[in-house]
Amino acid sequence: ERDRSAGGAAYSPAVGDWRSARAGIYERLIAEELGEDESGAFLVWGDPALYDSTLGILEEILERGSVAFEYDVVPGISSVSSLVARHRTGLNRVARPVQITTGRRLAEGFPEDADDVVVMLDAHQTFRQYADQDIDIYWGAYLGTPDEILASGPIAEAAPRIERLRAEARERKGWIMDTYLLRRNPGDR
Repeated sequence: ERDRSAGGAAYSPAVGDWRSARAGIYERLIAEELGEDESGAFLVWGDPALYDSTLGILEEILERGSVAFEYDVVPGISSVSSLVARHRTGLNRVARPVQITTGRRLAEGFPEDADDVVVMLDAHQTFRQYADQDIDIYWGAYLGTPDEILASGPIAEAAPRIERLRAEARERKGWIMDTYLLRRNPGDR
């Protein structure tokens, strides 16, 4: 397994290699599968502006100069918006900031300047390290699909259920795409 730690020396180069390999595949498909007057599309789950490499990959292809194309980005409903809507809660509280981060960054510590934190790309269920704190979790997997799964509550109570649901879903589908909102001091409105 690749080094997924936030400060891991191998992480950024590994992501760069992954992106370049993907760019090569996309570039070949564009060159070989699309005619001069044809259009193609990439469906990006969630929001291509949040922790997704598709836009950067397309720019890398254009910079290589072997194929030329124009593209538009059609906004969809982000997994973050879907998550809070399905849990019938706001993303943040009145006059309070929200932070979007990764599981790798959350493992380094809960952000000091935000009590509402959305966590994406967390292969290690980092929320568990906060089970002893006054934090609620709003978790969702496969958001916006018929397979959507939701769970919420104080982390200490919800974590075992989320771990079980996540393991069962991953076993059933072979993959998992989930995100969650952590709300510190949940009694504050």
